[in-house]
Amino acid sequence: MKTTKEEQATSFAGHTPMMQQYLRIKSNYANALLFYRMGDFYELFGDDAERGAKLLGITLTTRGQSNQKPIRMAGVPVHALEPYLARLVKAGESVAICEQIGDPATSKGPVERQVLRVVTPGTLTDASLLPDREERCLAAITRADRRQQAALAWMSLASGECLVAEVDWNGLSDFLQTMQCVEVLVPEAVVGGLPASLGDTMVVKPLADWQFEPERALRKLSERLGVASMKGFEIGDEPALQSAACALIEYAAKNSGLSEDAAMPHVQSIRRWRSDAYLTLDQVACRNLELVEGLHGGTSHTLLARLDQCRTAAGSRLLRHRLLHPVRDWQEILKRQQQILALLPCLDDSMLGQLDAMVDFERLATRIALGSVRPRELAALRAAIKILPALMSRLPQALQAELAALDLEPRLLTCLEQQLLDEPASQLRDGGVIRDGFDEELDELRSLDRGCDDFLASFEVRERERSGIANLKVAYNSVHGFYIEVSQGQLTRVPDDYRRRQTLKNAERFITPELKAFEDKALSAKERALVRERKLYEALVSGLLSHVPALQAAGQAIARIDLAQSIASISVASQWCQPSLSDGQLLRIEQGRHPVLETLVEGFIANDCDMHEQQRMAIITGPNMGGKSTYMRQIALIVLMAHCGFFVPARSCTLGVFDRIFTRMGASDDLAGGRSTFMVEMTEAAAILHHASEKSLVLMDEIGRGTSTYDGLALAQAIAEQLAQGNRSLCLFATHYFELTALSQHLAAVINLHLSAAEGRTGIRFLHQVREGPASRSYGIQVARLAGLPSAVTRKAAQLLDSLEQSSRDRLTQPDLFSAPQIVETSPPEAPLRDVLAGINPDEITPKQAQAWLYELKRMCED
Repeated sequence: MKTTKEEQATSFAGHTPMMQQYLRIKSNYANALLFYRMGDFYELFGDDAERGAKLLGITLTTRGQSNQKPIRMAGVPVHALEPYLARLVKAGESVAICEQIGDPATSKGPVERQVLRVVTPGTLTDASLLPDREERCLAAITRADRRQQAALAWMSLASGECLVAEVDWNGLSDFLQTMQCVEVLVPEAVVGGLPASLGDTMVVKPLADWQFEPERALRKLSERLGVASMKGFEIGDEPALQSAACALIEYAAKNSGLSEDAAMPHVQSIRRWRSDAYLTLDQVACRNLELVEGLHGGTSHTLLARLDQCRTAAGSRLLRHRLLHPVRDWQEILKRQQQILALLPCLDDSMLGQLDAMVDFERLATRIALGSVRPRELAALRAAIKILPALMSRLPQALQAELAALDLEPRLLTCLEQQLLDEPASQLRDGGVIRDGFDEELDELRSLDRGCDDFLASFEVRERERSGIANLKVAYNSVHGFYIEVSQGQLTRVPDDYRRRQTLKNAERFITPELKAFEDKALSAKERALVRERKLYEALVSGLLSHVPALQAAGQAIARIDLAQSIASISVASQWCQPSLSDGQLLRIEQGRHPVLETLVEGFIANDCDMHEQQRMAIITGPNMGGKSTYMRQIALIVLMAHCGFFVPARSCTLGVFDRIFTRMGASDDLAGGRSTFMVEMTEAAAILHHASEKSLVLMDEIGRGTSTYDGLALAQAIAEQLAQGNRSLCLFATHYFELTALSQHLAAVINLHLSAAEGRTGIRFLHQVREGPASRSYGIQVARLAGLPSAVTRKAAQLLDSLEQSSRDRLTQPDLFSAPQIVETSPPEAPLRDVLAGINPDEITPKQAQAWLYELKRMCED
């Protein structure tokens, strides 16, 4: 509830005038840390000081009193603000930057101050605060008119694209993470109904309910976008989506230093997100496939790291976006493939060097639109624009859209060259930004300032002659201004018009009327030059606003070109192929490889995959560490890369359209959520069974292992049968339950595959080759030996295995792993049989001879 001015005045009554000013400003930013400018420092007071000191590791102190209490305070230098801001934003804090806007010389009370911007996790635009190659999105959520649906709007303020969608309420957290959202705005009435996991991954900001009021939202959006109806944005009859979009844009505008109603030139429209246009990946699939983050953290061995040979940050961001949002439109996929093909002949050091010289056009356009662009950023933009013609001359005519976007208006470059210095200062406040000769008034003021040294030198010579003091000095410092310094031994020669300014131990400092008049003129000229230069620079930035859409388009074109060259370069070096597109349920891969592991493992074994409507499920068996999970992941990654419009690591690949990729892999519990490993496994399996369709690709890795043997086997078989007959998805089903291999005998669409291995005197050797049919054994004990288990343990395990397998064959009761082992005594083979076996050399006989020996041995056993 807002307090009235009278109530505020009463509550601030006992405080000093400065603290009253601080508290009035702070009352409008209760949920943010207020950085209050005082000279060369930003100060934090009270509770903000304690929290800031803890988060930043700075000194908390007390100074003076206000309202009869010591003033708690902590501060950071103005010149070092950015690193501190970055740390606070990373911690999820919002920071209000309060600047001095009044003149201390003319202020009777505290200098006038005002919050000029608010920095929050989702509204970052400064290059020093944003990660170059990732987005940081802001989102707004409210309840949709449809049951169990959320109306969602989100945008990256750094790029200016605003999107809206209706999302299932329970899938909200997953969707927001995929969209790289870090801050979420929610009506106060809705906060209590948010998914519990939402606050674990992003900052949730409650806003007043009236900020999501539908009628107000429609009016505000129409005014801001200059339209009479929202139908052109596909949300004409969607008041909840309009409310979310309005709250989002107003919050972004206000925290960027603009008013809630101010125009944001880089936000041109609102786009409706259509989930059915994309191959859907939930967070489980993204994690299991290690798209942008490894299973154990880090990014070095992810698909993103493998594919990212982009020369620009924008190209890397586009790559991340396409990996997380593969498309299902074959025309779009073909268009992306054609871009890669078109660039294959153009790849050389010259083109790569030109891409290296590009700036982040899209983010610079945002900072121009918000008026926060810095002089050196404009100088870098000017240099990049000069290189564009050379880059365009290297591009093939097939990239017509990109060539058109890079053809910027000549007057943009002319404007920057005429007004901006070749090497401007890093900060506008330091001056030295606008080119000499551009503005007469600025040139005159600069001339006065630059003539200062000449005047002081000639004035010093004249005063030495007039006074007869040979060691007289004329100088300047920022505290006392200009002065004449005379040593103690020469004070008797000081002329009558000298006025004492400062006393030192061995000298006195004076000023004369002439020097004082020059001081007023010179210092005034410097200050007026800075003011004039600021106005000229602001006018320059304002004049660039009309070029913002073109700069955004150029940035997007450079990102597409850069990403295409990255994939083209890797495809040539790694011998990847262009996937072919087909109708129907089909996935045919010849000599496919894992895109990441092929660079890490010498002699990586390539494998085929052939799945279609009559062969939808592959039951995959084989030894632990044999490569089952790798094979499944590489198939999924090839499918995903094909839907991104990339080339793929295979000799050939033909596939149909997929709508989702599901993965149930690995073992982990959820202690915070109170879920065991098995519960997590079953929850993920349930989601797959409920949502997988005929156009889905499903990876199931060792389902059912978290419970007793027969329970797990029963569940695994029931799930496999449902996927094969009910969902009818293409499914790779890895298991150690060899009983499941029998499914191929009564389900026509099921086949058996296995990963081969060989056992010799030195132990097991994994061949990593996928072959038809089921595996003969799992080699678990052999793998345990490789892991270093004591030999006594593995011998005992082998005995137990014999006993358990015998019990299973007898099918009497479920095996009891904790009972004493029943070791089965077996007699040695009869002498004739032993002699025959001794005479066979397995390494020298042919398959046909081996078959003949098997028949002979079978006959001898029967006799």
